Amino acid sequence: MIGHSPILQKVWEYAASRPDKVALVWSDESVSYSQLKNRILAAAAALQSKGLNANDCLGIVAKKGLDFVYIYFGAQLIGVVNVVLDPEANEKRLEYIRSLTNPKMVIDSLEMVEGTTPNPICGLSQNDTADIVFTTGTTGVAKGVCLSHFNIFSSADNINGFIGNGPEEIEILGLPLCHSFGLGRLRCMLLKGATLVVLPSFANVKAFFAAIEKYHATGFGMVPAIWAYIRKFSGTRIAKYAPQIKYIEIGSAAMPIESKKELCELFPTTRICHHYGLTEASRAAFMEYHACVNDLRTIGKEVSGKVSIRIFNENGSEVQDGESGEICIKGNMVMKGYFNPEENVTAYFGEYFRTGDEGCRATDGNLYLLSRKKELINVGGKKVSPIEVEDAIIAQGVEDCVVVGVPDPDGILGEVPKAYILKGGTSLSFEEIKARIIGMLEPYKVPVAWEWIDTIPKTASGKKQRLQLKK
Repeated sequence: MIGHSPILQKVWEYAASRPDKVALVWSDESVSYSQLKNRILAAAAALQSKGLNANDCLGIVAKKGLDFVYIYFGAQLIGVVNVVLDPEANEKRLEYIRSLTNPKMVIDSLEMVEGTTPNPICGLSQNDTADIVFTTGTTGVAKGVCLSHFNIFSSADNINGFIGNGPEEIEILGLPLCHSFGLGRLRCMLLKGATLVVLPSFANVKAFFAAIEKYHATGFGMVPAIWAYIRKFSGTRIAKYAPQIKYIEIGSAAMPIESKKELCELFPTTRICHHYGLTEASRAAFMEYHACVNDLRTIGKEVSGKVSIRIFNENGSEVQDGESGEICIKGNMVMKGYFNPEENVTAYFGEYFRTGDEGCRATDGNLYLLSRKKELINVGGKKVSPIEVEDAIIAQGVEDCVVVGVPDPDGILGEVPKAYILKGGTSLSFEEIKARIIGMLEPYKVPVAWEWIDTIPKTASGKKQRLQLKK
């Protein structure tokens, strides 16, 4: 019954070989691998009792807590497809996802009876879709990324291989579980039979430090915005834990060079690993700060020998080393495809997924990210579509506008949205526009900077040229 899921197969093995080993900790509650297996079984049985069958879609709101973990893996156990939903997403986005995937249920909690087990399911395969995770592209339309059981296992296996994680790890997780990074860390730890201590967030730095001490943590994952937050509110006090921290995984956004250098100084013996990838091709490349201390601009090389990254020109031909082009990826963790078949038509060059990112490769094999052609705004690791924000503004009676990412003036989030409003195109003030759109968008999508503009830069075909306004 678990052959289709290599990750669950490992959890079952650990439940038999080391049943009392702690798998998860949440709010001082410790769950052993034996208990984790039993609760996944109970969740699967509860889902079946509600009429869910293999290949049905389940909308699962990724609230922090252990119930999410049980439901998430319980669904995978019986072949139900998880549609992972951000609890902070606005209703318009949620309605679009629901209308597209037509989930049989949408839940954020589940009544489970321990000791119950699901009915056996036959015919499940590692190539079956395990998760549909939605991301936002440059068109402003959310794209459903279909990941198979083999995809999510392969990603975790690749990451563990690069970082060097083992069963002795005790990791602190403060990242949201609705995003690829947080889910990835969960899967990495369970695949190795390690321990994951789940925190509500990184907002309480004191609680984060206390968890490192209490549980003798050996590692954690973070986005660059979290590092800026930690530094702002606690200085360099985290360095006292450097001797016990074996690894740090960083990703979802670029880290300033000076911050990379500082991390190397504060954690002289820690393996500091920064990944590059997308939801569609999770953690395709890695670089390790100490190993790349003389070239901290690189995004590294392929995460494993099972991944291939090439740079193609716009015709789909590979360019020479040193020449720029589109970063394209082939590998065991690359998605099955987009949920909407039409979106797959231009998503690949042959077997290689097109990232939409401009990059190049040096003669030594190191890769470099030159720009994000997709024009997404990266707010502390959360991707914001400028078109979604523009549509919300225009809906208030604004003739036209353009939204771009600009450096966060507080130096914490990396980028924040800035709105350029067409002069003469509205009688509203910036304050009035902002007040009207606050209820339409998640807080991090609301522009923090505003400016009037005489004309919106556009191509001959009418496409907005946002990159001209980035500063």
